Amino acid sequence: MPLVTEFVSAALEADPSLAGSSDKDKSAISLLDSETVSLAKDLSALNTRLTPITYLYHNTPSTADISLYCRLHPTLTKLSTPASQHPSNPSVLRYFLQIQSLDPVIAARKSHPNSFPLLEIDVSSLPAPPREVIAPVKKEKKDKKAAPAPEPAKEASGIVASATAAVEAVASAAIGVKEAVIGGASEKEASVPKEGKAGKDGKKKEKKEKPAKAPVVKEEPTGPLPSMIDMRVGKVLDVKKHPEADSLYVEQIDIGEAEPRTVCSGLVKYMKEEDILGQTIIVICNLKPVTMRGVKSYAMLLCASQSSGTGEKEGVEFVFPPAGSVPGERIYFEGEKYENQVPEPQLNPKKKVFESIQPGFITLDNLDAAWIDPITKSVHKIRTEDGICKAKSFVGASLS
Repeated sequence: MPLVTEFVSAALEADPSLAGSSDKDKSAISLLDSETVSLAKDLSALNTRLTPITYLYHNTPSTADISLYCRLHPTLTKLSTPASQHPSNPSVLRYFLQIQSLDPVIAARKSHPNSFPLLEIDVSSLPAPPREVIAPVKKEKKDKKAAPAPEPAKEASGIVASATAAVEAVASAAIGVKEAVIGGASEKEASVPKEGKAGKDGKKKEKKEKPAKAPVVKEEPTGPLPSMIDMRVGKVLDVKKHPEADSLYVEQIDIGEAEPRTVCSGLVKYMKEEDILGQTIIVICNLKPVTMRGVKSYAMLLCASQSSGTGEKEGVEFVFPPAGSVPGERIYFEGEKYENQVPEPQLNPKKKVFESIQPGFITLDNLDAAWIDPITKSVHKIRTEDGICKAKSFVGASLS
């Protein structure tokens, strides 16, 4: 949604702190930005998430809150009576009203008056949300009859007698242990028959059975997982030749954040500028930024490539998300183990996460993009909430 990007940018211009103060904050807020599309689709789940918090990230507003506000606006505006959503989703309405009253949102609304107009709701007329009444737990009555208290004199004498008996027992036990140790040392050979030989009674001593070993439980692998990779839908807003490298393009990609990301790609040999401009593609967003001939690149475009027998690439084409996908929409791997996991804010280059996972990227016979687990050989298709990502024409191609 270009309107969302423009509105968030206007709010950020009014209050730059919305983007976060540290690199860690910026990465976390950027990740939340990419989730706002799916968050706005399920009001019930969003209500549960918002109930204990004021803002999506820590205790201050961020661009993620502005983005979510924009994506909630059409839904709440279409309701004939927004107040009807209050009993079932009170936290969503409370959050929406809170965000629309922030100073940077008011400033953005002034510069974009027709984008996300103020939603007038008379809070005093809203019905009170139902509250669950928890019945108190009834305590069972205890028998009030108490045992008669012992007489002080008898109680004291009883304690003394018990203590004396305990001391005598300990002393007696100590003497017994000493005698056993001294006597047992000299009679050890005679009293304990060797294993497999007859004892004094002429009977063969039985071997003790060893306890069965517990089965070894294999631990789940803790190495690189595909769910660690942050993939999102992106749209190419601008593309031009790199001023210092003939084989590189420099693109500006909208991935649903306040500002587009600068990306350097080695596609000059395979695509023309007009083939790239305006395309809706897949972007890998959590690689560590790298400087390529003086231009810093903040992401990577996911492409399918076919190679010759010598290993050289013969052709490269984009992997496309489903039709209708919007910038910032989350892309993930099918499978219960992966689809609900949160990707890393930034991949550690020393751990070689992407390099370990990438060899399993492939396009299937029907052009579906997928990752094949090298150990289990299970196939996990790459998808958005609305469908599978596909290559245009390459079958069995490598993805990178």
